[in-house]
Amino acid sequence: MNLINRVFLTVVLACLIHFSALAQTNKIAVKTFCNPVNLPYNFQSDGGITRREAADPTIVLYKNKYWLFASKQKGYWFSDDMISWHFVKPEGLPLDVYAPSITVINNKLYFFGGNNTGAFTTDDPAVGKWRNISRYAPGCTDPYLFKDTDGKLYLYNGCSDKDSLQVVQIDAQAFLPIGRHFKLINSNTSQHGWEVPGDENLDFNARPWIEGSYMNKIGGKYYLQYSAPGTQFKTYGDGVYVSDKPAGLFVYANYSPFSFKPTGFITGAGHSSTFTDKQGEYWHIATGTISVRHMFERRLVLYPTFVTADGQLVTDTYLGDYPQYAPGTTKHSLMKKSPKWMLLSYNKKATASSALGANEKQTFDIANAFDEDIRTWWSAATGNAGEWLQVDLDKISTVNAVQVNFADQDAKADAFMPGDGYRYIVEASVDKKVWHTIINHKNDGRDAPHDYTQLNKPVQARYLRIINVHCPAQGLFSISGLRVFGKAPGPLPGKVKQFTIDHNTDERTVHIKWTASSNAEFYIVRYGVGINKLYSSYQVYRGTQLDINALNSNTKYYFTIDAVNAAGITFGTRVSTNQ
Repeated sequence: MNLINRVFLTVVLACLIHFSALAQTNKIAVKTFCNPVNLPYNFQSDGGITRREAADPTIVLYKNKYWLFASKQKGYWFSDDMISWHFVKPEGLPLDVYAPSITVINNKLYFFGGNNTGAFTTDDPAVGKWRNISRYAPGCTDPYLFKDTDGKLYLYNGCSDKDSLQVVQIDAQAFLPIGRHFKLINSNTSQHGWEVPGDENLDFNARPWIEGSYMNKIGGKYYLQYSAPGTQFKTYGDGVYVSDKPAGLFVYANYSPFSFKPTGFITGAGHSSTFTDKQGEYWHIATGTISVRHMFERRLVLYPTFVTADGQLVTDTYLGDYPQYAPGTTKHSLMKKSPKWMLLSYNKKATASSALGANEKQTFDIANAFDEDIRTWWSAATGNAGEWLQVDLDKISTVNAVQVNFADQDAKADAFMPGDGYRYIVEASVDKKVWHTIINHKNDGRDAPHDYTQLNKPVQARYLRIINVHCPAQGLFSISGLRVFGKAPGPLPGKVKQFTIDHNTDERTVHIKWTASSNAEFYIVRYGVGINKLYSSYQVYRGTQLDINALNSNTKYYFTIDAVNAAGITFGTRVSTNQ
């Protein structure tokens, strides 16, 4: 081989190596996000009790940007990628409303607030100047203004523990009703177990709230979505009825709830909107619950969604508060929505600079920051710079991302200043002797209460610690979840080989019991209405049994059980039924 050929071959090989490395880098650098959505949730105060709140969200794609509206905010947000959000404080909008409806009509954005506020429009929401176009005020709650493919407008609304959801056609020019209101659906707790109130659907003497109407037209069918049993419950989810016409007759989909997340770090997946991204993929932006300080203490959660070949609407909440690929980066595929980074910090040993003493309602133990429950939290005794929280991951592990969920202990709504926020650093170590800063937000002025950081490069660490620099709103340094994601060395958990299903006389309920598997930290019970449709799930952190009270009567379900640890997931292969 002559010199020229050798040089040419060397250059080609170098290019191949470069582009191979670049491809691997790009693969690693795919953007991810982690629920709850990291927004500067509005501080509110009722009776001296301060909480953050955002709920009842709607996202629309308008002028190639995503526009996000939610209840009781001082404005709204827009984004190019649904990861970085920019806030707009508008003029001319009634902002102190619950569940605003947003619709794109004739290349303009329309806002319908309900509760006697009327309709408003703009063609430049980034500037934020809106114009009132109708004072039509039927006193409706939880409205959704739906534009059909033929240009006709329909207003769906209702929020009650007694009355039905309803619909009325709206004139597209005057924004006044055409004809009468049609009653659509109401609760049916005797058949729909998930509509029964309570964190475990066991409050049989209470009536559910049926609310949060939303409509999509998919494949020529009308999917009427609604929420139950109440925004404060872990079981808050979305069901669906389907029709050939926008005003019915609607038929209940027995796979409901199609959006459901009763367990995990952040629970609840109700009162939502279903929309498509720039690539045509469906997403579901929903309401998650905390509801400790106040029943309306809530957050926003975002899940990939798809429609099966036979028309089943599916919101994928499986490990839905672990890192997921950002919108626009991948095609939706069940359980292939994420980089498979596992939670390394669950139930691990931890220490802290201090801990606030318990009160009559709750404790603030260090372990609360690692128990996978947003409703419990650790708090330092002060909000001073230098307060810290440290976790031992038990093994030197690969760390890819960190989510810090701040708890706002003793924060005061009237003390919060615009541009304020938590400031902190996160350090990592393999031996607790030499520490390296992997996240540095000590000089930031951003309010990020659920701050998620995907590291530029994975790091090897056994110990992580977060050190406070500043807390907003005069609050204490407090964390409901210091969540570390990546991969730990060691074996995967063993497969769950044996489980039994108690065929309860109440068809809405099933009791499942299984044999523990080796090396499992927790389990996930998956179930659904077909052997290949196990789209719903419960995470079981303690014990090897589970009661599910969220089933529909007269419906055959299939079940399997996955085993999980910090090294990965071993999926169940045995499938059994409740019949």
